[in-house]
Amino acid sequence: MTKLLEQAVAIARALPPETQDEIARLVLHMAVDEGQPEEIDPAHLPDVLKSLARAKRREFATDAEVEAAFRRFEE
Repeated sequence: MTKLLEQAVAIARALPPETQDEIARLVLHMAVDEGQPEEIDPAHLPDVLKSLARAKRREFATDAEVEAAFRRFEE
């Protein structure tokens, strides 16, 4: 085990049991599914493909567009 992982486990030991369980679920998910792609909801597939095509063409959102998108979550 790496020192960083040992440090994380030591900190997690001090957390409430429900938080420890959530961390354990995340670690297990990452360890078991490493390298496996996430499933895409078929309803979202067209948007994902469109976004991938834009990224391939290096068409990215401007800083202003990103800031505007984040502001919508603040409301």
